[in-house]
Amino acid sequence: MSVIDILVPAGDVRRMHLLVAERLAGKGHDVALVGTDAPGIARTLDNILHFERAALRIRLDSLLDAVPQPLLSLARSGAALRVDLTGSGRPVASPALAPRFAGSPSLAEAARLLMLGRLPDIAVVLDGGRPVAEASPMADSRLSVARGLDDILARVLTLLVIETHRYLDGGAMDARPAETAAPPKTPTSGQMVGTYMLSTVPRQIGGAARRLAFKLHRWNVQYRFHKGRRVADTGLMAGEPWLTLPDDGDRFYADPFPFEWNGRYFIFVEEFRHGGGKGVLSVAEVFRDGAPTVPRVILEEPYHLSYPQVFAHGGQIWMLPEGGAGGNLVLYRAESFPDRWVRHSVLVPGRQLFDSTLLEHDGRLWLFATERDGYGSASDMLVVYHAPALEGPWTPHQANPVRIDRAAARPGGRFVRVGDRLVLPVQDGTLEYGGALGLADLIELNETKVRLTEPVPILSPIRSTYPKIHTLNSSEHLETVDCIAPMLRGGLRRAG
Repeated sequence: MSVIDILVPAGDVRRMHLLVAERLAGKGHDVALVGTDAPGIARTLDNILHFERAALRIRLDSLLDAVPQPLLSLARSGAALRVDLTGSGRPVASPALAPRFAGSPSLAEAARLLMLGRLPDIAVVLDGGRPVAEASPMADSRLSVARGLDDILARVLTLLVIETHRYLDGGAMDARPAETAAPPKTPTSGQMVGTYMLSTVPRQIGGAARRLAFKLHRWNVQYRFHKGRRVADTGLMAGEPWLTLPDDGDRFYADPFPFEWNGRYFIFVEEFRHGGGKGVLSVAEVFRDGAPTVPRVILEEPYHLSYPQVFAHGGQIWMLPEGGAGGNLVLYRAESFPDRWVRHSVLVPGRQLFDSTLLEHDGRLWLFATERDGYGSASDMLVVYHAPALEGPWTPHQANPVRIDRAAARPGGRFVRVGDRLVLPVQDGTLEYGGALGLADLIELNETKVRLTEPVPILSPIRSTYPKIHTLNSSEHLETVDCIAPMLRGGLRRAG
């Protein structure tokens, strides 16, 4: 059992601080919160967050919620490691780990970048030196600083716990001294107020106006019969023309997965009815002339479903959809294809996994997914599981999380073989959720290592009506994508 002191401002303890301590204690360490005289979060930032939550009616169990009457301890001389969560940037007795927000120890710098509509990268540094771990977290909301900070802090929490446990477990860390540079950025109260009023508020007003005029969060499914030249082969959307799976305006379709069976062609989709609050799974048949049937519902649960990954294995047809809100990864079996599906088994219990994507490789089965980890976005933390058979047991990879990266973590479709390469479509949330898709090559995969290349963006024709691609899938003859497709309230889609 290792002794860890978590250094926090004595007068400003937040839920984030408690969770770091709780998670490390859960790994078997002797953990104490140690109060210091650091000032804590800037009062101006706190006031801005309180104002925003009241003005926008944000209901959020925040990592920044204050903890009344926390149990604090004195510093312990025998501590094997200190985790500095004061945000002060002051020197701390070695060894010590601390988070950085775009190079600054201050959370206010992360807030300033969010106010400008930018996403800060994060790091963990050892003894004030260069980073020993870095990440690029996703913020699902670009118009709320309160929500954005929670998403950023969620991955700081993840990274700190991983690196602290790794350090105490004897993992090698680069303790190089910090480079001589300008002092880390800490915005003043005036800068924060000015940035919020001149940048954030106008963007919030513009966002509200767009929401009044458009149904923004909706998608279009497009498909085509390819002639062996798929998007994954060329990196381009060019080629045979794309057809649109029509909807009635009261719902939209997303996450298309094509599947061919007995010479027939099917597209499985998420169906989301406006105002419905959750997605269900549906299927449409596509005929050789390109004409589709109207999608019909095939699976509904009390929680949201999407990403209906359908595949054949062991002489049966299976579906492994996304149901992260249900807290389990559930495998379904086709009782009567394509309309009747039964719950077969829970592959990974008690985890919030999203867009789990199956791969058979070197005699084992692998799952690539993102995990929410209790807080934060569902789109930035890649985890991998492996098993000897479909029913399991499924084992988390020892390298988890493989990466924390808003541009290269969340799968956006099945693996596809391109010659000798294995290619995974991955979502890029740099600009917004669903804003782009890239293709990453899997270059190493075994029970100790997972290596993917950096994604190469898919290029769309300059005049493509829906250039923001979200998922990509193909079968032997059919190829599908879905794209952001805002629609004017009243029924007219926006072009471009």
